[in-house]
Amino acid sequence: MNKQKLGALLLLLIILLQAQAANPPWGFWAHKRINKMALFTLPQELFAFYKPHLDYIEEHAVDPDKRRYAVVDEAPRHYIDIDHYGEYPFPELPRKWKDAVAKYSEDSLQAYGIVPWYIELMMYRLEDAMRNKEVKNILRLSAEIGHYIGDVHVPLHCTENYNGQLTNQNGIHGFWESRIPELIGDDYDYLVGKATYIPYINDRLWEVVLESHLMSDTVLQYEALLNEQFPASQKYAYETRGQSTVRTYSTAYALAYNDMLNNMVERRMRTTIIALGSFWYTAWINAGKPDLTGLDFQPYTDEELEEMNAIDNAWKSGGEMKGRQE
Repeated sequence: MNKQKLGALLLLLIILLQAQAANPPWGFWAHKRINKMALFTLPQELFAFYKPHLDYIEEHAVDPDKRRYAVVDEAPRHYIDIDHYGEYPFPELPRKWKDAVAKYSEDSLQAYGIVPWYIELMMYRLEDAMRNKEVKNILRLSAEIGHYIGDVHVPLHCTENYNGQLTNQNGIHGFWESRIPELIGDDYDYLVGKATYIPYINDRLWEVVLESHLMSDTVLQYEALLNEQFPASQKYAYETRGQSTVRTYSTAYALAYNDMLNNMVERRMRTTIIALGSFWYTAWINAGKPDLTGLDFQPYTDEELEEMNAIDNAWKSGGEMKGRQE
């Protein structure tokens, strides 16, 4: 191979890596938008607590994704390969964590994702934080629960073929959850109504998992069909992002895919927003509806700041993502 061809291949590799880095899960944009809009589903007495901290809830919606660059155990909290456990509706997989561990072992469950169980754990922690009026913990847990609720509503977070790697559709994950909402998400309808109480958290989470899994077939099959119909030379485009040029799905291809899906991404974001508000509201009800207004926000300790900076720096450094990369 001559130097000219080698240089061209290296340039293409750099562009592809930049494109991958530019499209994190759900897209940072989408996670932030979901957290922000979910606040407006809350009743006034709860919204009054969150309103002064709206920027925090929005900005820290992406902390779990940043943590994946520093913490090995973080990745399984974002997905579940439920089709590993048989056929829909997967009756062989116990819905209760203790029962699932007893049947499959914790190591096995971690290997195929634990997102519904982890959200349930986070909900208990949020309930305790609200009951004890721990402002920093309420905000941190609320923001991070928003992230995981967002992830479990993504169809490709609930299948082993999470990035089309089994069907020669590599890249479809970021295409669905990042490229499309970043292109047209500002035009979505975010008026989704008011949060409601969820009597059985575990049941509701598993309903979402099954909904997302059923949608994953449509996500994959429609893109495969569009790929056959669309001119290959027009499928991708190069865009400037900051100081980088990235290869991404073209606007025309993304819009055609969105039309085929009948605005699935928007519909799923709307469902996520009302669900998130309802999970926050449920934690508050279960905590006894404490009066959270007027609570003082204590400054972060040096240790807390150091931990947050370490996670942020690991992400900014462009280091390798720990665990499965979606």
